[in-house]
Amino acid sequence: MSPVSGLVIVDKPAGWTSHDVVARMRRLAGTRRVGHAGTLDPMATGVLVVGVEKATRLLGHLALTTKVYDGTIRLGETTSTDDAEGEPTGTTPAGHLEDAAVAEAAKAFTGEIMQVPPQVSAIKVNGQRAYKKARQGEEVELKARPVTVHGFDVLAVRRAGETVDVDVSVTCSSGTYIRSLARDLGEALGVGGHLTALRRTAVGPYRLDQARTLEQLAAECEILPMAEAVAAVFPRRDVTEEEARLVAHGGRLRALGLGEGPIGVFGPDGTLLSLVEEKGSQARPLAVFVS
Repeated sequence: MSPVSGLVIVDKPAGWTSHDVVARMRRLAGTRRVGHAGTLDPMATGVLVVGVEKATRLLGHLALTTKVYDGTIRLGETTSTDDAEGEPTGTTPAGHLEDAAVAEAAKAFTGEIMQVPPQVSAIKVNGQRAYKKARQGEEVELKARPVTVHGFDVLAVRRAGETVDVDVSVTCSSGTYIRSLARDLGEALGVGGHLTALRRTAVGPYRLDQARTLEQLAAECEILPMAEAVAAVFPRRDVTEEEARLVAHGGRLRALGLGEGPIGVFGPDGTLLSLVEEKGSQARPLAVFVS
């Protein structure tokens, strides 16, 4: 019996890389055809969307959806990685900062902003990952990139001596580094900062209450069927039998004005057939799941 195609919403544990989770899911799902959408750093926990079998072809599209995080930023201390896994690089007293000043500074990092990724990141520089260059002691110059921060809300401010811990909730676009927000908030306040805790609570429509720990998945490997997964994220288009035959062979459909981005195409019996994208007067296939 071939493995079921679909998504697994994993609650990633601290200390595991996203690749570690994929390796574990390969054993649990009984297939090597497993991938993930949207990397989480080892320190981070929370929602990691994993694709099994044909659902791996959805992952590139799912990675572009909005993400939500809860995190803690320590003001007054900087590190080499902009998070708690790095080496300390400096301290500046931050105990004088008022709650209102911290909240006001966070507002400046909302909307469409230009963000410089952390030195230790997976971005490629001259064909090599930035983190590899950084670990070799090489100073990496990364260019600022446009990201969108829909919300950067201060939930609580806690003081311990000359450092200040700020609990935050962040809603943002794909490609946003919460570590960079921590670093930049600290710089804006003149004291430096780094991320000490991070938990992803949502990736698009997939939320923490749907996620399962690896222990739970070992007991029962819950896989969300592809049709349900696509219907939850993308606009839906139901087609006739004739159109279904066309789609199954990679053919194009007439555009219906369903908007930008992927559209899930379903047959008369509810079977997921493909993802298409409307360009001009045509809906062109992005991925076909039947043949």
